Amino acid sequence: MKYDGTIVKMESTCTNPVTYHLPVGDDYIPISNYIGKYISLEFRGDIFCIGCGRKTSKSFAQGYCYPCMLSSPETSECILRPELCQAHRGVARDMSWARNHCLTEHVVYLSITSGLKVGVTRASQIPTRWIDQGARSAIRLAETPNRYEAGLIEVALKQTVSDRTIWQRMLKDEYPADIDLKAEKNRLISLLPHKLKSLASKDDEITDIEYPVEEYPKKVKGTTFDRENEIFGVLWGIRGQYLMFDDGRVLNIRRHNGYYLRIEL
Repeated sequence: MKYDGTIVKMESTCTNPVTYHLPVGDDYIPISNYIGKYISLEFRGDIFCIGCGRKTSKSFAQGYCYPCMLSSPETSECILRPELCQAHRGVARDMSWARNHCLTEHVVYLSITSGLKVGVTRASQIPTRWIDQGARSAIRLAETPNRYEAGLIEVALKQTVSDRTIWQRMLKDEYPADIDLKAEKNRLISLLPHKLKSLASKDDEITDIEYPVEEYPKKVKGTTFDRENEIFGVLWGIRGQYLMFDDGRVLNIRRHNGYYLRIEL
């Protein structure tokens, strides 16, 4: 089968293992059904901004043209650094957007990806955010009424625990097996200032996530459509937003939001 169209990040369902669909133009490919099969993805040379739809020669901030990167609320500085959010003070690129994305319940969480990681997301994005990052397991640490306060907690904890994932280790399924998420949650909460401790989550449920992977590679090599026009091979697995091929190459789909592809399955 052949599909032509612009792609955006894969959508996931937290089944066991995770089920993935890849939007391509107007089509919706059940891409996890093709694990163990040969697939080909060919870049057709065009990139379209996922914000305004205009054709662009280069993509910024995972799918935007340069003007949209500078003006779109989706690319505000607080997306990467929640502690800089000013929506609670009435300041934002788009207050209507901010009311639904910044002035809503957020969760500070701990996850195991390549190691122990702290992160922030909207409550409505759980467990999607954990899946997108390739987390093996995750737990809620704190719940806040807005993005800014979640950012304050993350900043306080980043002195003790990383907020980054080493993607190469995650895609080889390398992680410490002895991490007790509940114990780490309690330890880190004890380090917070009193005002932030009051936002600790009472939910201690640990979510374990399995991914559709036939075999994890011993070595991984990231590739992009800026280097190769066509990427093909047997699809060994999917984890996070990565397609994993039998030769060790891995492709980050989200990085290519707005790229126009031809996909053969």
